[in-house]
Amino acid sequence: MNPKSTTRNKPAQKTTAATQTAKTAQKAQAAPPGMRILRTARGLLSQLWHGVVKVIADLYFFSENWLLEAKHAQYGLAVTRIVVGFVGIGLLLTNFNARLYTFGEGSAWNGELAESVSDFPSIWLFSLFHNVADNPALFTLLYILLGILAVIIMLGWRTRIMLPIYLVGWVSFIEVNDGAGDQGDNAYRIFLIALLFADNSMRLSLDARRRARPIEVAQPWWRRKLAGERLLPAELTNLAHNIVLIVLTFQVSAIYVSGALYKAGGTPWSEGWAVYDPLHVAQFSTWPELADLLTVWGPGVAAISWGSIILQMAFPFMLLRRGTRVVALFGILSFHIGIGVLMGLPWFSLTMIAVDAIFIRDETWKKLGSAFTRTWASTRTGARTGE
Repeated sequence: MNPKSTTRNKPAQKTTAATQTAKTAQKAQAAPPGMRILRTARGLLSQLWHGVVKVIADLYFFSENWLLEAKHAQYGLAVTRIVVGFVGIGLLLTNFNARLYTFGEGSAWNGELAESVSDFPSIWLFSLFHNVADNPALFTLLYILLGILAVIIMLGWRTRIMLPIYLVGWVSFIEVNDGAGDQGDNAYRIFLIALLFADNSMRLSLDARRRARPIEVAQPWWRRKLAGERLLPAELTNLAHNIVLIVLTFQVSAIYVSGALYKAGGTPWSEGWAVYDPLHVAQFSTWPELADLLTVWGPGVAAISWGSIILQMAFPFMLLRRGTRVVALFGILSFHIGIGVLMGLPWFSLTMIAVDAIFIRDETWKKLGSAFTRTWASTRTGARTGE
């Protein structure tokens, strides 16, 4: 082929292409308005479809990575475990003197020893405390053993084995007298069930110290497993752990939002004086002088009443961004401290605070731990110097 002939044909090809483009544009302009609208709509729908597909794909890959790559909120769940164990210890200690009257043979006055209101005592797995309720010695022994289990959970020793035993023992104990329980006990059990499927002893536990030690490969497989060697694939345990975080988030959000909706439907809350009454009732008010101080100013009472509704309603959405999450956590912590101190419900408040700990980043927990360690070290150094 002659190179000169090819060179001469290029302008002709460009002219032909330009002519075809112009003709296409003329045809598009000459098309009826309805066709142009259809073409435009088709283009917009195509762009919308590709955008939706991209968003779904991005969401899928993000969710897959978040669920499978690593365990999240390791320190937060460890704090949850510690506080849950502490709540169990606190409840058992504060009820120790009244244990026989409330749960043991002295509770026969309510008729539950003869015919239980709850279905749990009729299930053999949860019937232990009910079966010995009329025997003070055995009941007290099991009561103390349950307290020891709570200490073990708080310390994080063999948590995978001890936590199911503690859950069964706790349900067996608390359901002896159905009338003595409240919504805090229900939340406590729900959170315990969720913790069964998470690795809540990865941090701040005796299990974590044991797993950090080197494992001898030569020893039998069962000893390696007891020493901390992985039993299941990492992806499976990561998935279970992170789903627990989702479940706990949903459960806490449901409690807060449903509580806010219930409050908003009541006249005391809508009119802004709801917090006044429980703070001045003898059955709830544990600090009358402090309650008087907090409720002496009417606008302050209204602000607390309405503010609690707004905070509970907005809590799930405030978790989405770090700035609003900090505000939500400080607000809900103050809310629970107020309930625990002023209304005599410390164990319910601590149960909710325990789960709220998962919303604090691991980096923040590390910084708090480092600050506490430095403060503790400086305090000990100062004490020795003073001596």
